[in-house]
Amino acid sequence: MQQLISELSRLYLLEPQLCFEDADRQLPLPLTPGRLEQHLLGLKTVSLALLSAEGRGRTIVLDFSAGGPSRGEQQWRALCTLANAVRDRLNLPAPAVSISGHGFQLWLSLAAPAPAADIAEFARLLHAAHLVDDKDRDNGVLAPLVELPPGRQPGGKWAAFIHPGMGASFADEPALEMAPPIGAQVGFLEGLRSIGAAEFAAALAQLRRLQAPLPAAAPAIAPAADPARHSGAGVPAGLLLQDATLEDIVAWLHARNIEPTFRHLIRAVGPAL
Repeated sequence: MQQLISELSRLYLLEPQLCFEDADRQLPLPLTPGRLEQHLLGLKTVSLALLSAEGRGRTIVLDFSAGGPSRGEQQWRALCTLANAVRDRLNLPAPAVSISGHGFQLWLSLAAPAPAADIAEFARLLHAAHLVDDKDRDNGVLAPLVELPPGRQPGGKWAAFIHPGMGASFADEPALEMAPPIGAQVGFLEGLRSIGAAEFAAALAQLRRLQAPLPAAAPAIAPAADPARHSGAGVPAGLLLQDATLEDIVAWLHARNIEPTFRHLIRAVGPAL
């Protein structure tokens, strides 16, 4: 548990970090180690305030739940589009992927807190540049308040970080029947890297250029993806998130000495492991 808390703190938590308990959204409380551990154990639910009192944040969470459970495949395709754009177009570290109980979420970590206006502009421009389908108008939107995975949902199921190739398995039900293995949650996070301040500024500038009108004689040039690059989660850059096979996932977990327990996760892919 302490290793999971360490990884979550390294990537996503502010100092100090404020939170809200259960359904109370009026009174912010400090996220103490005790509150965080109770949340991760499913004993209570806390939501993170993603901005500090000074209006700065270091976690960008993009939510993909438009249309509800019946639109799971559309939500996953939209997430893959933005995740691959973050990695291959903007040359940023690979984000984490989670199931939230009502859809999917993409988690980007900033090494240093950035102003709320810059974070909101980044999310808006990323969406405008890469999600052009009208069905995705409400997918990939910035979440102001989130429950940190893993965590128990009101109906008793669990939100959790997942391997970035597993999302299609959760298109019909983006939640787990039981608490995810702590070791696997650590494994999904420990290889990830936060976005440096200079990287974030460069990505934001690139997105602004994509939205700026171009002179008639100047063609738009999209940066080429580097086939040698790898995502922070260990997935080759040329492999789209939705293309990972069950064998890819198992090999990735075994390389980190994590024994997969998918009996309660994947019902239609193949025999239980």
